[in-house]
Amino acid sequence: MTRIPLGPLAGNSLGDYLREQRQSARLSLRQLSELAGISNPYLSQIERGLKKPSAEILQQLAKGLEVSAESLYVRAGILDERHGHEVEPLDTRAVIGADPKLTDRQRAALLDIYDSFVGAGKPDTTRTATQRAAATKTAATKSTAKKSTATKTTGPKPAGKPATRAAAPRGASRPTTTTP
Repeated sequence: MTRIPLGPLAGNSLGDYLREQRQSARLSLRQLSELAGISNPYLSQIERGLKKPSAEILQQLAKGLEVSAESLYVRAGILDERHGHEVEPLDTRAVIGADPKLTDRQRAALLDIYDSFVGAGKPDTTRTATQRAAATKTAATKSTAKKSTATKTTGPKPAGKPATRAAAPRGASRPTTTTP
């Protein structure tokens, strides 16, 4: 007598996929259950389509099988499959400009911050000449401060401290020094 999975689990692509991945990795049910940290009977029920695992269990199985968790989420119906087309990125400047909760001053500040992050390494065309000059002056001041702290000169050693000596080989006698 065969068991027929109930309801939405009838299309058992997740269980079949898990079994294929387990077998191609040459793992037994028991080995995979130990790797994933789930019980052997529960894993068997998932493979046969009798149980629908949580996202956490799928994550553990993905780690044990060394496959992407996303592929398991798609097979389980948790995530929609991507069809090769990328989502068009948002125009951040337009979104900041259109936000009704922001004041004009806040918009300007956010746009300056955004431009400072994405404009790194590119010619700075969005700042005014005054802003560019101030940024350059700040950078120069920081660089000068770093150089001056890096080139400290040390004066004579304080009096009263004996000079360090190289260690004598074992068994050799050390000359004694007297301090005045």
